[in-house]
Amino acid sequence: MKIGCPKEIKPQEFRVGLTPDAAREAVAHGHSVLVETGAGVGAGFTDADYLAAGAKIAPDAESVFAQSEMIVKVKEPQPVERARLREGQLLFTYLHLAPDPEQTADLLKSGVTAIAYETVTDARGGLPLLAPMSEVAGRLAPQVGAWTLQKANGGRGVLLGGVPGVLPANVVVIGGGVVGTAAARVAIGMGANVTVLDKSIARLSWLDDLWQGRLMTQYASAAATAEQIKTADMVIGAVLVPGAAAPKLISRAQLATMKPGAALVDVAIDQGGCFETSKATTHQDPIYDVDGIMHYCVANMPGAVARTSTIALGNATMPFMLALADKGWKQACADDKHLLAGLNTHAGHLTYAAVGEALGLPVMAAADALKI
Repeated sequence: MKIGCPKEIKPQEFRVGLTPDAAREAVAHGHSVLVETGAGVGAGFTDADYLAAGAKIAPDAESVFAQSEMIVKVKEPQPVERARLREGQLLFTYLHLAPDPEQTADLLKSGVTAIAYETVTDARGGLPLLAPMSEVAGRLAPQVGAWTLQKANGGRGVLLGGVPGVLPANVVVIGGGVVGTAAARVAIGMGANVTVLDKSIARLSWLDDLWQGRLMTQYASAAATAEQIKTADMVIGAVLVPGAAAPKLISRAQLATMKPGAALVDVAIDQGGCFETSKATTHQDPIYDVDGIMHYCVANMPGAVARTSTIALGNATMPFMLALADKGWKQACADDKHLLAGLNTHAGHLTYAAVGEALGLPVMAAADALKI
């Protein structure tokens, strides 16, 4: 199969869809790999690294899209990229379609077969291609939140760990999954007073056992959330409904109950955000103020640590990428129901129920898409 990897063009996105190691593996399996020149520079990989792995270098993105049967990316295709997609082509990347009707419409119009990293599942009910970036984003969240809390950035001027004689900051993490657990780990390490809210008693029990009293847990009722944010210096939104739009957990009216200059870090912004006042920002202009509350809502947080993120993502996606290339997407998905769960569009049909529900669009069962 001809596998193509264009350079990411979303603002301040420095990751790359294929590492040289992944390219080497694909070539060893008998496939050809075409990488746009400079695609890996942001993650510390040169064109020479890809050439040494057996890949070829393309002069521009147009060449990659035109010559490739499978496009491997990191972020959702931007409008200019979507215009280059075609029916019969396979797209393997993060999509996050539920809050993005324009992208969804363009993918359906193109007829491309699109498999979304974030909806591929595993036997344990996890999301193996989302988990590595969730780990990164979760660990980054307290770090960027601490920066947001600095007075020069509009925050409360509170140090997360405090100092002798001064109490540490209160950090509330909404969601105890991969993101929330990673965020709690770093916030605890920074010396903050951490509370995790979740609707799973089993997850809260696991967190309680894991941290042995170093964090507090509470069931995530609406009343508990409303009460916790009143004393929070930082709130980290770490909720996920796979493939669907994130629920809104804090309303604009509730901002008035929070401490002036408190920080909201919305890690769910890729799925529309879990705060009513969330809107996607970039690394170049990451924060904004709503009613005296500072919001950090960068839609590609892991892009800030591009090398770590690229290697972690490549480790997770490589086996699936090779299966798609070795078998063709239909056979690979027929053989692996977890990969089939990643199918979001095919030949003009939407094939993921949560996206159809969010956008009010008809959906074809993914299994039926294998027949056309």
